Amino acid sequence: MYEGGCRCGKIRYRAEAAGIWPHLCSCQDCQRLSGGPVMAWVGFPADAFSWTGEGGEPTWFYTFPDIGRGFCPTCGSTLASKGDVPGEVGVTIMSLDDHTTLTPEHQSFKADAVPWLPIIATTSRSRP
Repeated sequence: MYEGGCRCGKIRYRAEAAGIWPHLCSCQDCQRLSGGPVMAWVGFPADAFSWTGEGGEPTWFYTFPDIGRGFCPTCGSTLASKGDVPGEVGVTIMSLDDHTTLTPEHQSFKADAVPWLPIIATTSRSRP
């Protein structure tokens, strides 16, 4: 089981399944959303995922028509993604209470990566 949440604690979540495809994303949207060169993501099956905090679900900003990025309206923490993969909820690895058990193994949008940070070579996504 994984748990996590935003900086202020109002938005909390629980995932009762193994993480899927931990990866770094170097796309320009993730760079702008995070203010950093990459964001670290992991997916969880939507049927094993729940919002548990007093704030309920995050506020969703749609970066594409069907892809939303969730953030806390109080503290601004970027927490989640929906719509990237049907049946999954993505969360930022750093929003997990214990992020030490997940290591990004892939990197997407390598063409947008900054030249001063090493790139993770794999980009293909294998599904169980």
